[in-house]
Amino acid sequence: MCVHNESKMRPLKEFPNKNLAQIKYVLTDIDDTLTIDGQLPAIAYDALERLHNTEIKVVPITGRPAGWCDHIARMWPVDGIVGENGAFYFHYQRKKRKMVRRYWQSAQKRLQDRIRLDKLRDRILKEVPGALVASDQAYREADLAIDFCEDVPALPMAEVEKIAAILREAGANAKISSIHVNAWFGNYNKLSMTRVMFREIFEMDLEAIKEMVIFCGDSPNDAPMFDYFPNAVGVANISQFKDRLSSKPAWITSKPAGYGFAELVEMLLIP
Repeated sequence: MCVHNESKMRPLKEFPNKNLAQIKYVLTDIDDTLTIDGQLPAIAYDALERLHNTEIKVVPITGRPAGWCDHIARMWPVDGIVGENGAFYFHYQRKKRKMVRRYWQSAQKRLQDRIRLDKLRDRILKEVPGALVASDQAYREADLAIDFCEDVPALPMAEVEKIAAILREAGANAKISSIHVNAWFGNYNKLSMTRVMFREIFEMDLEAIKEMVIFCGDSPNDAPMFDYFPNAVGVANISQFKDRLSSKPAWITSKPAGYGFAELVEMLLIP
């Protein structure tokens, strides 16, 4: 059952029980999907832990930086994480106390790209007043994050689009999340690295099992995931972007952000 290209997102409560029963993997964005107003509510973390205690694998798919992702892979109840919009995955082998770090680009290429991204950073800060480098930039290994509303007064969407345009004109990939414009050089995204992780960590061909996967997200940079997964879910606050989504999720929760994620988990764990 694949309805993700329909114009209307259907209420999550209508998700068929037979489809819920086949879900073995839950992939989820973090900002404004698990968090709300910049914080992780207890109900969302509890939902992650409850899933992790079942046979369902849980993997955050995020634009957040490598430094944060190392912490999340180690300390959260998850089975790995894809970070910086697909620049890498981290998987912590708890019994061996070993972190597996898999990057799309070599270390040398990431250093070369950093020089180009730093030049773009300087240009954006000069041409777009009010934009700032994201506060988590120091912990990033592969991309540039420009803050337009997390720790700065919210910029008009026209200015956000200007930032993205500057980046794309320079040949970079640029994705607008709910808080940042992220930019990188390289032919990868959240979906491509998720495929690699499934193949290398779970020993699964993602294409063959995508009906067993739910992806949960909240913003335009999640569109490739919404398009790919027939069981994709948007938390309720995705409605603010409904006119800017190139692909919409099949389903939408009744509650926003972390509360919406918890709503999804409740349905998945119904006996």
